[in-house]
Amino acid sequence: MMDALRWYQAKLFVEHALGVSMDALHILVGFSLFLLVARLLRAPLASPRPLLALLVIELINEAYDLYVERWPSLGSQLGEGFKDVLLTITLPTLILVMARWRPSWVTQSTNQRPGAGQDANQ
Repeated sequence: MMDALRWYQAKLFVEHALGVSMDALHILVGFSLFLLVARLLRAPLASPRPLLALLVIELINEAYDLYVERWPSLGSQLGEGFKDVLLTITLPTLILVMARWRPSWVTQSTNQRPGAGQDANQ
């Protein structure tokens, strides 16, 4: 229980120290973790592995929140947790979809750069 309380207090500290809402932190930290996990796994952003790893991390985080916090309405608490999961994985999911089905939107091939293929002496 003590570790869960420390984790919760650390999250509250970050929220108040940065002056950013918890919802915004879910978006920012979720996207950052998605990129970090992709790098650590050496997986492209088009791979589902970084997104699945992020989802597992977020579900663990929400399980901690359910363990530590006690809301008067369980339905409200579960709804807030579901919203947190959606906020955390939405941007990474969009990046994954773009990287898989529209890779040209996230990468630029050498022959598409401005001036590519032109003679340097012109």
